[in-house]
Amino acid sequence: MSTTPAPSTVLPPPQAWRALAALCLGFFMILLDQTIVAVATPGIMADFGARLDQVVWVTSIYLLCLVVPLLFTGRLGDRFGQRTLFRFGVVVFTVAALGSMLAPTLELLILARGAQGVGAAILTPQTMSVINRVFPRERRGAALGAWGAVGSVASLVGPVLGGFVVGEFGWRGVFLVHLPVGVLAFILAGLWVPRLPTFARQIDPVSVVVSLLGMVSLVVAIQQGPGLDWPAWSLALLSAGVALTGLFIRLQSTAFRRGTEPLVPLEIFRNRNYSLGVFSIATMGFAVSSIMLPIMLWLQDGRSLSSQQAGLMLIPMAVVAGVFSPLIGRAADRIHPRALSVTGFGSMIVALVLTSLVMLSDAPVILFLLSAVLLGVGNALVWAPNSATAMRSVEIAHMGAASGVYNTSRQTGAVLGAASVGAAMQVGAELNGFIPGLAGALLLPAAVLVLGLVAVAFFRADPTSAG
Repeated sequence: MSTTPAPSTVLPPPQAWRALAALCLGFFMILLDQTIVAVATPGIMADFGARLDQVVWVTSIYLLCLVVPLLFTGRLGDRFGQRTLFRFGVVVFTVAALGSMLAPTLELLILARGAQGVGAAILTPQTMSVINRVFPRERRGAALGAWGAVGSVASLVGPVLGGFVVGEFGWRGVFLVHLPVGVLAFILAGLWVPRLPTFARQIDPVSVVVSLLGMVSLVVAIQQGPGLDWPAWSLALLSAGVALTGLFIRLQSTAFRRGTEPLVPLEIFRNRNYSLGVFSIATMGFAVSSIMLPIMLWLQDGRSLSSQQAGLMLIPMAVVAGVFSPLIGRAADRIHPRALSVTGFGSMIVALVLTSLVMLSDAPVILFLLSAVLLGVGNALVWAPNSATAMRSVEIAHMGAASGVYNTSRQTGAVLGAASVGAAMQVGAELNGFIPGLAGALLLPAAVLVLGLVAVAFFRADPTSAG
């Protein structure tokens, strides 16, 4: 393997920020999808006369097709260029959104949603890769702060926009929203995102097949197992997924001896901050994907708020995260990464414990607003600093693969979190009652976040930071 230093791809600030704007537009589109489509679920059920266990696949297939290929699509960016893959992913996602809008049956809608997930998987790792290549090390925190703010805005806009669109145009309208955004993202990426040098000379097909089979086995087992009380086939899939993951790691360690290149170069894990960042973002993914369901059930069924009123209760979280993410991103370039990340994980843990206590004590629902603010603070303090700290010192030649692993870790944590907290709610409600079951379920992501807090406490200062 060549040890020749990679040429610098850092752009002048105005060009770098234009590239970021184009990337954020695509990122906004896929994050908006994850919240706006949920609003359309009742309409989809009514239109197709579908049961809940059928319509849930509209979301599940999207998540499955998003998570499974991420290791592969991240490395494809290193091989064929992040700009090319980003634009291709936007095309796949947007065309599939059109297919979803026009789907005449539930089965075709689910198929189109799977294609949307593949498009999202193609473009997602390219955004982080390009950001880390066109911004200098000492400015990546600010860039990732803006990137994180886009996620916060999408989380606020999704439910509000979804409610309006479904009310005016029906459930098909939520997919129509993606079309102009996708077209604009494709055009601006062509104008503003540069063609960057590629490094990976080949892709190991054996590793690709093993990674896809392993991720499918793990994700399907995690998604379906808890709700079905872990039938034998789900346990078999889980075991197969673990075994295939072990085989995948073995294949990466022997790739050069086999005359090929690893899909995931294992040397990236020798970077302490990167390894800790990958683990900690999985715990954050676990939490953020799982906490909204018990909270929304409590607000609507436990406190008798309408869906609109319940959505308004979450505005402080999104606004605080959206406002503070860019500011904290800039601070991440100057402050020791432990200070921001430990505070962020701590804020999330306190917010979840506080919410659980408010639920159990039958306290005024207005007290939840304090939890919402803390959740917003925690989100702002985790996403940009964690991403910047993990990716800042990754070698340019491995940026795509590293971004793929980072996003796979986050999304796998999300799948595990949604399944685990869903199961915890069911068990808790059966044993202790509805509200205590919801309250107790929130303590599970809080406990997982403690593991993330411990991990980020071992972050080292980057040589370019003041910390």
